[in-house]
Amino acid sequence: MTDRPVAHSPLPGPPSAHRGAPTAVRPAPSAADTAEPAAVALPLVAAVARGVALVVVLPVRLLWELIAAAGRLVYRSLLSPVGRFLHRWLLSPLSWALHRVLWVPLVWCARNLIWLPLRWVALTLVWLPLVRLGRGLAWAARTLIWQPLVWLAYGIAWVAGTLVRAPLVWLVERLVLPPLRWLGAALAPVGRLLWRGVGVLAGAVRAALVGLVRGIWWVVVGFGRLVVAAVVGAWWAAGRVLRLLHRLLLRPLGRGLRWVWRHTVLPLVWGVRWVWSVTVVPVARGLGVAWRATVVPVARWTRRAVLDPARLASREVLSALGLRR
Repeated sequence: MTDRPVAHSPLPGPPSAHRGAPTAVRPAPSAADTAEPAAVALPLVAAVARGVALVVVLPVRLLWELIAAAGRLVYRSLLSPVGRFLHRWLLSPLSWALHRVLWVPLVWCARNLIWLPLRWVALTLVWLPLVRLGRGLAWAARTLIWQPLVWLAYGIAWVAGTLVRAPLVWLVERLVLPPLRWLGAALAPVGRLLWRGVGVLAGAVRAALVGLVRGIWWVVVGFGRLVVAAVVGAWWAAGRVLRLLHRLLLRPLGRGLRWVWRHTVLPLVWGVRWVWSVTVVPVARGLGVAWRATVVPVARWTRRAVLDPARLASREVLSALGLRR
């Protein structure tokens, strides 16, 4: 026995003559065979495209020109005259009427019935009393407080300089110091008594000055209270006058303006609204109905019967020419 592999003969198969029969390959057409149909198809496609363009594009262009001419005719014959008519016979008279009937009387009423009375009341009843009160307070403060204080200070200084200082200096120099020097060592108790007397006199003067200052302070406080009471009274009187003015002038004026508004402006607005509803609204509705009855069906028919087939035909033509994939 040997280790060599045993070579087996292949299995018997069909004869080689019939082995390639099912997979036979047809011969490729030559360039001459393909060039002739293409040369024949190109003039035919061009003629078809020209026919489609003549049948589809020309009616669409004519229909578009017809729609544009109809739109221009509607604008020139209907919309422009209606706009001019509304501007001339409705908007211009309405603006003139509102300016003359509403704006000018309101400006006149606001100026002559509200602004001028309020200005007069503010100047006459508030500003002038406050100015006069301020001037009176300044005069009273200067006349009743400052000048008396200045005079009192001058008087106190004169009294202190004339009636107290000079006699005291003279007495001390002439009558007090020599006896005091002479009696200083021997009469010390008398000197102490004199010192106590001077202290009592100084206390009396101080008490008098304190009383004087308290009296001046009481006068100032009383005058300040009087001024405050006068200011409060003037403010209360001005409030009463303004309240009376509101009751007698502003409230009737407001009621009159409301009556004028109800009987002039509101009827005018109602009339304008009625004219608008009678003239503009029917015209707009008629235009809408005419648009829906004429333009919309024509546009829908044009889109369905002309534009969509033309688009499909142009797409097929472009696909046939190889310009669209």
